[in-house]
Amino acid sequence: MIIVVDERDLVTEGYNSLFNKEGVATAGFSPGEFGEWVTTAPEEDLQSVSAFLLGQCAAPEKPTLKIRGRSSAPVLVLSEKNSLEDTLRLFESGVDDVVRKPVHVREILARINAITRRMQKQETSFTEIGPMRIFTDGRDPEIDGEPLPLPRRERRILEYLASNASRRVTKTQIFNAIYGIFDDEVEENVVESHISKLRKKLRQKLGFDPIDSKRYLGYRLVG
Repeated sequence: MIIVVDERDLVTEGYNSLFNKEGVATAGFSPGEFGEWVTTAPEEDLQSVSAFLLGQCAAPEKPTLKIRGRSSAPVLVLSEKNSLEDTLRLFESGVDDVVRKPVHVREILARINAITRRMQKQETSFTEIGPMRIFTDGRDPEIDGEPLPLPRRERRILEYLASNASRRVTKTQIFNAIYGIFDDEVEENVVESHISKLRKKLRQKLGFDPIDSKRYLGYRLVG
């Protein structure tokens, strides 16, 4: 999930719509609301955030400092000004990238993926778990070199499980990452339905169930 922070509600709603078309959940805040949220949000919610996107704010370095106190997720600033002084100040505050507008959401996603790979010290855009190769750039996963076409939500769940392969994740964490923290129109139990369908497809290809689940502890992808 990507958190969008901008003073203009229409801009935030616009980005939410555009990212949703790419299968990426978002949540939008005004700068004032965001400051309160990021300092009080449960750790489980923050772990579901893949990046923070800061638009028009009076001082973007202020929310950046609050983010850095609680999260290591990439922070990108959308800038309408070509000011070297402003750019240097943003980088000094902990921003990972400054992007000039206009910019396509796919470029933003590509930049987020690039930053995430560098942070994880990975040279590839995929994770290999047993015979599975799971990509982070929107491509369908491969099993023994053969693509496995998946619906968007199932693919996103598999990507999230792969990115957290070293630990278990809860149903709530998966829901927040795929649908967003504040999506009241979808029930959290939809995650179980998606995982059931995903499991069936993976089991047919692998001959075993690679999604290990334990009650109260959550899910983990195994090879």
